[in-house]
Amino acid sequence: MKRLARLLATSGVLAAALPGLATPSASAAPTPAYLRQTPAWHRCSPDRPAAYECATLKVPLDYQRPEGRTLNLAISRMKSENPAKRRGVLLLNPGGPGTSGLYRPIRTNAEMPKDVRDRYDLVGFDPRGVGESSPIGCGDLSEAEVGVGGAYRPETFASDVSWARGIADKCREKSGDVIPYITTRNTARDMDVIRAALGERTVSYLGYSYGTYLGAVYSQMFPERTDRFVLDSGVDPGRVWRGMIQAWGTGAEPAFERWTRWAAERSDTYGLGATPEAVSATFWALVARADRDPIIHYGEKMTGDDIRADPSLFFDPHGASAVVKSIKASADKAPQPPGGTDPGASGKGADRKGPGAQSPLGGVRAAGPGVDAGGTSEGPDAIPASNVTAVYWAVVCGDTDSWPRDPEQYARDAARDKVKHPLYGDFASNIKPCAFWQRPLEPATPMKTRADVLTVQNEWDPMTPLGTGQGLHQALKGSRMVLALGGEGHGVYLSNPTACANIPVNAYLSTGRLPAKDVTCHNPPPTPDPEGAGAR
Repeated sequence: MKRLARLLATSGVLAAALPGLATPSASAAPTPAYLRQTPAWHRCSPDRPAAYECATLKVPLDYQRPEGRTLNLAISRMKSENPAKRRGVLLLNPGGPGTSGLYRPIRTNAEMPKDVRDRYDLVGFDPRGVGESSPIGCGDLSEAEVGVGGAYRPETFASDVSWARGIADKCREKSGDVIPYITTRNTARDMDVIRAALGERTVSYLGYSYGTYLGAVYSQMFPERTDRFVLDSGVDPGRVWRGMIQAWGTGAEPAFERWTRWAAERSDTYGLGATPEAVSATFWALVARADRDPIIHYGEKMTGDDIRADPSLFFDPHGASAVVKSIKASADKAPQPPGGTDPGASGKGADRKGPGAQSPLGGVRAAGPGVDAGGTSEGPDAIPASNVTAVYWAVVCGDTDSWPRDPEQYARDAARDKVKHPLYGDFASNIKPCAFWQRPLEPATPMKTRADVLTVQNEWDPMTPLGTGQGLHQALKGSRMVLALGGEGHGVYLSNPTACANIPVNAYLSTGRLPAKDVTCHNPPPTPDPEGAGAR
């Protein structure tokens, strides 16, 4: 989709005069007209801080046809209050795909240490197609159609295929003229337009979850523009995107085993078994029982598929123990334990009906679609489900041509992975709308260029498991990795003021010096909920 624009042939004098002119390392470049834009900054809203400013840029829909149709690109900033220390801009992306990032400067401004904060103008943006940036949609979607798919069962697979095909058809009908251009590579090109519009020769970047892949792609397309990049909670470029979803299944298994050991050591509190084997048997007995006869839990019917539909639960031993104890009480028709919470309020197994039911992407501590690495939508900038769904599948299906096109391949893979990874493997490998998506307009980005960036990873991350974070680090030659052993949750830097990874990340953002070697630190153990509920 992105071959070199004709204007790359512009004279060397003009190229030297324009700091934003992309180099041939990117397969297509914005025209000088887009790179000459000057943002018209204004206060974003009367109810937001005066220092929080917004503007709108114009970017090509198709960078092969830069004189053609354009999209709005909504950007925001909070400037450094210390010009003497200011280095440049720090572009922010909270994750996704499908997440608004306009509000991110306010959040980062509140959380970042002042000596680091002073060095940057914090810049947020809604990626193309999201929120205020020419949003796309898929029309009216049912609750089932805003998830990422359900469990595999041979008797319901035909309806799973219809679900996947239906979403692809709806998205194509409503936004088919734009969807092929909502990709990570085009968003990276948009990032370079932002850089140029701000008058910067280089850009620094803090990206979480999906934002790590976006940052990695930018580093490959625009290596000479890449300054200090922090990629937090890593997406493995070699697994985009089906392999990343399947990583939820493989990654959940060691977390489940860890949980059984943790709960067994606290059998007096939770009553789930005195050995890891006994805790595991209790859990799977509940799944089998609910499959035979759904358990009424806080007024809702819960099947075995519902119980195992959120593998992210087991990355939090406190929460998992409390939830499983509560489900067991419902199955036994016993009183709920003190501190028990309605799973409908917390996202645990509630309202998961149909193949598109809630999944880790839409559940607690999820990173998307439309949810950031801190586990919540971008607060005031939360966007409609149709917009989230359209952008999510546009990117996940449109970034790579690796998705199988034969529905039966998904059935075979899901049946296999239900055996290999029984907690979530069949959910992850079941059919997705990408089976019926149009072919991508360009291939995925190879990671061949050296990238002196910092990657950051929790040991127990449910959405980008340790193996995918290690894969990102290995793919980016020249990178360093900060691994927080014992770290739980999705998102590391600034997510917890006591997180051990904050120190090396702050040092890198302040000095630009990568650690001499990879850093492994130890997070302090989390503080249990005083009621033992472990609600997340």
